Amino acid sequence: MKHLATRYGPWLLVLLLALGFLLLGSGLDFDYIIPKRLTRLAAMGIAGVCIAYSSVIFQTIAGNRLLTPAIMGYEAIYLLFQALLILVLGTQSLVLLGRDGNVLLSVLLMLGYSWLLHRWLLRDGSHNVYLLLLLGLVLSMVMGTFTQFIQLKISPGEFSIFQGFNYASFNKAQTGQVIYSGVLVAVVCFIAQRTLPVLDVLALGRDQAISLGVDYPRSVRLQLALIAVLVAVSTSLVGPTAFMGVFVANIAYALARTTRHRVTLPLGCAIVIGIFIIAQYLVEQWFNYNTSVSILINLLCGVYFLALMIRTRGTA
Repeated sequence: MKHLATRYGPWLLVLLLALGFLLLGSGLDFDYIIPKRLTRLAAMGIAGVCIAYSSVIFQTIAGNRLLTPAIMGYEAIYLLFQALLILVLGTQSLVLLGRDGNVLLSVLLMLGYSWLLHRWLLRDGSHNVYLLLLLGLVLSMVMGTFTQFIQLKISPGEFSIFQGFNYASFNKAQTGQVIYSGVLVAVVCFIAQRTLPVLDVLALGRDQAISLGVDYPRSVRLQLALIAVLVAVSTSLVGPTAFMGVFVANIAYALARTTRHRVTLPLGCAIVIGIFIIAQYLVEQWFNYNTSVSILINLLCGVYFLALMIRTRGTA
């Protein structure tokens, strides 16, 4: 009974939160308000699945619960790309490319970046994941520096447009983006679900996984490719969410009391979506859009990350 409550209770809570978000203060306006909220709710669901899956799987591969895919530089290259677009095309960048074109180019760029990293460092059966993480961290810092340099070159009006890409927001999600993002994420999750037994073995460590017959280099390459797709979709759809992955993954581990991915992945998805719904509701109803979802999430997850670091240090 306790197992069922842990597994399905969060999803029941998410369902109640979703109904409340759709209906409270809507006046049952099915012509404008509720369709707009449905689009934002769908974006929350897709982004939540992307963040939960990518974070839990990434921590399994890295063998560290304090890391997120952001360390690989996916969000940094997304922001650099947006800054370059604004520098070259100015305020007309969104008009010339359109929101769909911008999202598509961003996804392709991040996938290409991931492919180059994997091709370079994991070729010929190499399995140096730690070198991959180190290079990703260095590239993140370099790209972040270039992004800051570009910000000094653009006008205040262009800078305000860039700031819109710098913070997570569900208001910029369009119906078309949500549909094709949902299809892509569904395909990735289907592939990930078929590899759950392998992920459980990878969680034991490289040597144990190899001794149990897992093709470690191939499995790592596949999982990193899936992570790249999920992070690309999430970042392009709603924006960067750096600390969210650490928070969600560790809360899912604590509630599930197991490392089995069949339990932790769905639980992580429910946690992210619930937090997104609450944050969006607070932004709309309490703060009247005077703050952003990104600020609330980074405040919560950043404090949790610091507490986790202090606790980990104290038990070391």
